Amino acid sequence: MALTWRRDYALDGNERIAGRVLVDPAWISEHLDDPRVRLIEVDVSPAAYEEGHIPGAVFWSAYGDLRDADFTPVGREELERLLSSAGITPETILVVYGYAGALGFWLLKAHGHRDVRIMEGEHGRWAEAGGKWSTEVPQPTESAYSLPPASEGLEASREAMEAAIEDPGQILLDVRSELEYSGEQFWPSGASEDVGRAGHVPGAINVPIDLLRDESRFLRDSDELRRAFDRSGVTPDKAVIVYCTIGNRAAQAWFGLSHLLGYPDVRVYYNSWVEWGRRSDSAIEP
Repeated sequence: MALTWRRDYALDGNERIAGRVLVDPAWISEHLDDPRVRLIEVDVSPAAYEEGHIPGAVFWSAYGDLRDADFTPVGREELERLLSSAGITPETILVVYGYAGALGFWLLKAHGHRDVRIMEGEHGRWAEAGGKWSTEVPQPTESAYSLPPASEGLEASREAMEAAIEDPGQILLDVRSELEYSGEQFWPSGASEDVGRAGHVPGAINVPIDLLRDESRFLRDSDELRRAFDRSGVTPDKAVIVYCTIGNRAAQAWFGLSHLLGYPDVRVYYNSWVEWGRRSDSAIEP
């Protein structure tokens, strides 16, 4: 199968970092029969996966598998069970893709998996490059995955967020839409007030994720990303904590900052607004 790659990353400077984790459809095609590789499609709904997915890929729901019913992140034991059910071992090369692929990539890196890669872009990128979909759901042999110690410096707690509010050496980066940031729009759409409060964390800088993406939902190239962050005062000399609603948009911004631009200290507040906005003691600006 001859596949094309719709976008090239110039592997110079900090993008050499990205070159080790970004894969394209051609790379995936070459490794479809590699027993060391496990493909994971991460999305908020299984609908696209059920209609067709990359052969051999398993499905993870950003809501049902990576979060509990109240949107709080699953614990360590639940994640180990999810990895085990997919037949994953510490030596597996994990390749994530799909609508919430960046969230899956960050989460696996944060929990210390050794080799995680990502195919950036929308679900349909595989087919657009000439790949054939499969509707067969794989049945991997279950493993007994035990997570290694979590990677330091990738996740921020609520306490870390509170400490950063008054710290001039840190930046809180809100990558939700302008309407969410201003409190004019509330997530989930149509939710009642008892689900949480609208607004943003005091002092947070708003750089909506849509400013960082192109029409294919790829992150823009490094020069464009750097200009967007520089204009907003998000500079590499500060520690950055990124948040959104459930961590998906924040994880993609984290990838751009850390892997494409080489910012040295970037963390994701995974609990994001579903925790901050729900707590009555959280400081919120409208």
